Amino acid sequence: MRVQNGRLVALVAAVAVAAIAGGGALAYRQGPETAAAEAAPLSTSPSPVTSKPVTSKPTPSTSPTPTSTPSSTGPLKTKIVLAKLPTGRAPQIAYLTGRTIRGGAGGDIKVPGTAEIQEVARLGSSGLAVVTKGYGTEMLTIDTDGKVIARTPDITQIVTTDDGNGAAYVGSRLMDTGEETGVTTFYAEQAQGQTEVQKVTMPNIWNAALLGYLNGKVYFDASKTQDGTSTLYEWTPAQSKVITIDAVPSAMAVSSIGTAGSLTTLADQNSCSSLLTVPAGKRLWRTCDYQIVGFTPDGATAIAGPIYQDGYGNGIAAVLDAKKGTLLHEWSGVFRQWVPEDDEHLLLLADTGQETAASIIRCTVSTGACELATPLAKGALLIGD
Repeated sequence: MRVQNGRLVALVAAVAVAAIAGGGALAYRQGPETAAAEAAPLSTSPSPVTSKPVTSKPTPSTSPTPTSTPSSTGPLKTKIVLAKLPTGRAPQIAYLTGRTIRGGAGGDIKVPGTAEIQEVARLGSSGLAVVTKGYGTEMLTIDTDGKVIARTPDITQIVTTDDGNGAAYVGSRLMDTGEETGVTTFYAEQAQGQTEVQKVTMPNIWNAALLGYLNGKVYFDASKTQDGTSTLYEWTPAQSKVITIDAVPSAMAVSSIGTAGSLTTLADQNSCSSLLTVPAGKRLWRTCDYQIVGFTPDGATAIAGPIYQDGYGNGIAAVLDAKKGTLLHEWSGVFRQWVPEDDEHLLLLADTGQETAASIIRCTVSTGACELATPLAKGALLIGD
């Protein structure tokens, strides 16, 4: 499972419940300047800092135990200066530059047409792209020759399995005005047409956000009323029954090892996240310094954002030890997406503000060192799934 646009949608929806303005964009909050150093290249150790690093104060806990416990060296906090980062290799997962899907399995795929591209992913060697259509959206399935072989209406979000051979996507039926009707359909399919597309349609499901396609199950967060609080759901494709996990409210991310980040305390200017077990909802630890918004594939590292969101982009991105909740590293800058590339690296879509040049950067969990994964340039740029 990777964290990307869909998980950000879940984050914004959850924060909106607390009357924090999010809209379609994520917040900017300037990261702390104390104990901060400019990000170093991946090939070297981060530059030392003169002030003492500041750590977060979550409550430690135990199980479930991740497969490995990450460690961090060097300063705990660094400030990203894009112009000073060295150039590294291209992203190893799907990403979009202009109208071309790159990365992951298979060759480059051009998304046809002129409609705005909102999200991309890979399913095997094929490409998936959510594009604007009228008041709503549709998903294009594009083969390796660039031919559109399927169009699925109303799709807003895609998640894929870690091996790239499975994809789940969600669509909400809309009125002519573009408003939701509360009728939501979830889909799942395998690469190369290994099975038929599975789907389940649910009435009275609002604000659905996919959180992952993990261990053969699709997880999503949704509410039963348009303005109601949300909870976690679990669906096994090919089965019509969807399980409601009431013990995990306001879920923002689910890991491969049976834990979930939950926005358990909401306030106008702050919030607190808890790491809960799935499905029991037992709290392992809590942080009021960050919001848990994702996990690395092995579940050992939690990806986190700022406690307050309001504006164009997030001012910080962080990684926490998922076993204890302790801070491993925090980066400050302007970040519009955060997606784990693997267990050790995080990809961030970074710029310095609206209409400025952007880059996908790669940062290492254990050292905090960063590099450019795409050239710094203007134009359409997205991290996919």
